[in-house]
Amino acid sequence: MDLANCAAVVTGGASGLGAATARALAAKGVKVAIFDLQVDKGEALADEIGGVFCKVDVTSDDSVDAGFAAARAAHGQERILVNCAGTGNAAKTAGRSKQDGSIKHFPLDAFDRIIQINLVGTFRCIAKSAAGMLTLDPGTDGERGAIVNTASAAAEDGQMGQAAYSASKAGVVGMTLPIARDLMSEGIRVNTILPGIFDTPLLAAAPQPVRDALAASVPFPKRLGRPEEFAALALTMIECGYFNGEDVRLDGAIRMAPR
Repeated sequence: MDLANCAAVVTGGASGLGAATARALAAKGVKVAIFDLQVDKGEALADEIGGVFCKVDVTSDDSVDAGFAAARAAHGQERILVNCAGTGNAAKTAGRSKQDGSIKHFPLDAFDRIIQINLVGTFRCIAKSAAGMLTLDPGTDGERGAIVNTASAAAEDGQMGQAAYSASKAGVVGMTLPIARDLMSEGIRVNTILPGIFDTPLLAAAPQPVRDALAASVPFPKRLGRPEEFAALALTMIECGYFNGEDVRLDGAIRMAPR
């Protein structure tokens, strides 16, 4: 795909992996719309890269529809969608309280919230973006667009307390190939990245000994992943026309321990 003058939408684009990807796309001449709930960070990054910020909640049809409408009014129909919006939590499926010995289980509303954001939110953006891409004239090899999703190494080896997070990310992995097959006759490619331990704002707040221990757990290189490395893989998936229906780990060969 020739990126010059293309339009893109990056969900969760105000920080972390999404921000790095938005910057990388803009550096290639792509007109980028950032979907996020972090208004200050999103607007600042949009100003930096000459893009547009749209406050979007991926769990809401109305919010996502309004975001795509605003992005398309500014830049035209997107040919690129990168889904980075997501969050996590931690709770054991069931266990005893250390305080009083009472038995508790994973709060079901908390479980559902992660599924709604990470899995359903990702699919919502895919479906609505793909419907828009169908209106575009096909380019080389009949291509109309490219979609990149963000899963996690936890999709394959989730740790204790990650039942909701792992399930949501495994769902993103599981739907990648079926969606690529759904859209193959329309010239829209779909791929997913499974990042390992990356140096995102969440980890930036962790104490240095914790960061050092996490880095040491990576087989090679023994460091945290850099958001720019995620962005580089996302660009490869977008630019390489033969890259389709794939789920790719980006994790320094780590396999997560139980805890």
